[in-house]
Amino acid sequence: MTTTTQPVPQRIADDAEAIAAARALGARLAEDGADARRDAERLLPREQVRQVSEAGLFTLTVPREHGGPQVSARTLGEVFTELSAGDSSVGQIPQNHYYFVDLLQHTGTAEQLAFFHAEVLAGRHFGNALSERGTATAKDYSISFRQQPDGSRVVDGTKYYATGSPFAHWIPIYANDEQGRLHAAWIPADHPGVTVEDDWKGMGQRTTGSGTVRFSSVTVPAEHVVAVDPMYEKPETFGAFGNYLHAAVDAGIAVAALRDGGRLIRELARPWWEAGVERAADEGAVIDRFGELALLVRAARALVREAGEAVDAARADLTERSAAEASAAVAAARAQADSAALTVASDIFALVGTRAADNALNLHRHWRNARTHTLHDPRRWKIRHLGAWELDEVPPPRNGII
Repeated sequence: MTTTTQPVPQRIADDAEAIAAARALGARLAEDGADARRDAERLLPREQVRQVSEAGLFTLTVPREHGGPQVSARTLGEVFTELSAGDSSVGQIPQNHYYFVDLLQHTGTAEQLAFFHAEVLAGRHFGNALSERGTATAKDYSISFRQQPDGSRVVDGTKYYATGSPFAHWIPIYANDEQGRLHAAWIPADHPGVTVEDDWKGMGQRTTGSGTVRFSSVTVPAEHVVAVDPMYEKPETFGAFGNYLHAAVDAGIAVAALRDGGRLIRELARPWWEAGVERAADEGAVIDRFGELALLVRAARALVREAGEAVDAARADLTERSAAEASAAVAAARAQADSAALTVASDIFALVGTRAADNALNLHRHWRNARTHTLHDPRRWKIRHLGAWELDEVPPPRNGII
């Protein structure tokens, strides 16, 4: 089985180039309200994902020894924030790709790393097949692999919320072996036993391709399978890293809501008559509240950067304490970015006024996107683990979710 040919991505030289490329592409994604039109008409961003790929923005964590730029976690967070500020659906799509690249770097053999890093550098990227329905919790998986005499695995079943899979070349899946141990397997998206359905009906993040993937008697060679559970038997940054990227998406949504709301205040909003000013943007109460919203956004961005630095520090010197601090820093960033995105995207309406509710403006997409994406895993547990760490130095659990 071979994957679809893809144009070879631009080679990113370093962290600064990665951020510059993401900033430029993020600006184009939002230019003239293009993201609002894609959302309103639910146009899957195939061309925009191709642009992300061609800009080299799926290759950023490939190690230098394999020909990649190996940017820092902090830099990758900046990349995700810039892309998500342009279009948060496009910004979310690479999250699962980087999640599974990181999983390989925690669990893969030298041969697996060389193979899949080469795939990424050649322009092929990953979707995901993680979530199931009907299990007791989101961490439980009912789908299992059947091992064959030659060491390969066969899998049948259905996965949901498979963000990015309509655009992907490989669709990694989580499933259990016969002993109930969790494994991940990389399956070509063009495998005849794979069906990708664009049936995501969410109110927000509408064009992430978060639909259904069905697997029918799909055989996976042993060299495309890794065991997941052993990764949690020692300190790791895998869970912190995956959640960190989600925090950056939420920060990008907050940036976009503040940016677009500010433009509408300047261009469309009328001042309250008692203010005695010609523009709403000159009304003192509007300026004060907009400043409070800007403060939320700046705090979220600062905590995302701090979280990236904590992940980088833990990777450089991995101990129980450094891994716990990385998870705690990410929990703080996720909690703050959650609040910033939801608050800014909601409260900006009051500053613009009645015109903000005009469906043609589609300003509400930012709130819909924030409310949808922040449901990924609950803020309350971020606060719980952060509090336990700060109060009694109880490390967050090793479970891939914090």
